[in-house]
Amino acid sequence: MLVAKPGLDGHDRGAKVIGARTEGRGDGSDLHRASPNPEQIANAAVQEDVSVVCLSILSGAHMTLLPKVVDLLRKQEAGDILILAGGTIPAADIPGLKAAGIAEVLRPVPTRVT
Repeated sequence: MLVAKPGLDGHDRGAKVIGARTEGRGDGSDLHRASPNPEQIANAAVQEDVSVVCLSILSGAHMTLLPKVVDLLRKQEAGDILILAGGTIPAADIPGLKAAGIAEVLRPVPTRVT
């Protein structure tokens, strides 16, 4: 598993939570670079021979960056890698992301104030 935070978004809590949950299990790999671009993410996924890429994004650039990662993986004949996305992604954008090859989009669960 590769966990990455594409783009210029410095909010990395989601990626850190996923990375911490998989650390030490032999199935986790974090891309610890300052704002990796789609090319770096795709290349790391291929080099590390991962089966899942988790992308966490809060910047609003999800409709550009996430399909780019999928496209780059396909060009490297790694289109079978499962791509998951999470972050502040509007529900209206989810069908487009899934059509672009994102397997699932996980959104924040609103907290209920009582």
